[in-house]
Amino acid sequence: MAKRKAKQRRRSNGGIRVLNVLESLTYAEIISRGTTGGGLGQLIFGETDLGMKQIGIKTQFYDNTEMVAVGEGQISLGDIVSQPSQAIAVMTSNFQKNLMPMAVAGFTTSIGFRVGRSLLRRPISNINRNLMRPLFGKSVRL
Repeated sequence: MAKRKAKQRRRSNGGIRVLNVLESLTYAEIISRGTTGGGLGQLIFGETDLGMKQIGIKTQFYDNTEMVAVGEGQISLGDIVSQPSQAIAVMTSNFQKNLMPMAVAGFTTSIGFRVGRSLLRRPISNINRNLMRPLFGKSVRL
């Protein structure tokens, strides 16, 4: 008779790690500022003002008007929904201009969190053991 395979042990969910959440939010903020010109809050709750505006002087005999883009300083979700092609064009332009600063910020964030975790390993462990576990159980850790 063939040998039975042993059941794989089920791994329990590791729970939420607060420092990982903060690191992810930092990366999201870097990308948001680099592409849309504003932070996460401004991306979600910013005003919808992207569009074209006619400026200049127009009289019965003279027309010196031109269409200019307005609201390109900061793109919001409302702008993306109302003017998708113009919003994507602005975001692409911003991404190309801010690629190197975003890369540097992402790299320094990665290094900072890695070094910070290693330097603060004992205090973090102490907080997890004495504060987080009694309050939240094993589901939330620092």
